[in-house]
Amino acid sequence: MNVKTLTLGLLDTNCYLISNGEEVLIVDPAAEAGVIIRAVDEINLPVAGILLTHAHYDHIGALDEVQKKYDTQVYMASEEKEWIADPNLNMSVKRVSMGIKPIESDIEPVIIQEGDYSVNSFNFEIFHTPGHSPGSLSFYFKEEQKIFSGDVLFNGGVGRTDLLEGSFDELMNSIRNKLFKLDDGTTVYPGHGNETSIEKEKQTNPYII
Repeated sequence: MNVKTLTLGLLDTNCYLISNGEEVLIVDPAAEAGVIIRAVDEINLPVAGILLTHAHYDHIGALDEVQKKYDTQVYMASEEKEWIADPNLNMSVKRVSMGIKPIESDIEPVIIQEGDYSVNSFNFEIFHTPGHSPGSLSFYFKEEQKIFSGDVLFNGGVGRTDLLEGSFDELMNSIRNKLFKLDDGTTVYPGHGNETSIEKEKQTNPYII
């Protein structure tokens, strides 16, 4: 499995293109749709779907354009289904002064929940990892020992909990009782910043209590 990282938008949000030789999964089409589309077209494989770790504006800025380009399904948690259509919930309305127009997507997503899941040729496990947001999901590819953690766990950091329906206690529970139960060698692909490993974050992350 190959992972291509695109760091996009004003907040340097990571969009991931996961390819398995047959298809591509897009994780968090953050911004700069043209960059994402060119990178997908360079891989030259059909798009299996779009996975959303959560629905804050900096993770869905290019969602509509990329979804329409590839006419593919969008997969996300039920807790944030309404967020992609509401600029107050996804917080894009607060960023108009930064040149970000309000995000009001009319996409009807596929609702997914914790457990084993398949999207075409991709098989993975979904963890519900709230704390940063109520519908935060992490996508775990067990065979490849890779997890896409969104804004839950970072390289040397953790996600903010001062946003709508955030909770520090829930975040710590998600990290300690779900992500940290994975094999130490698991590579973590966060929503911002460089990749890391479960082992490194267990040993050195100063925010884990």
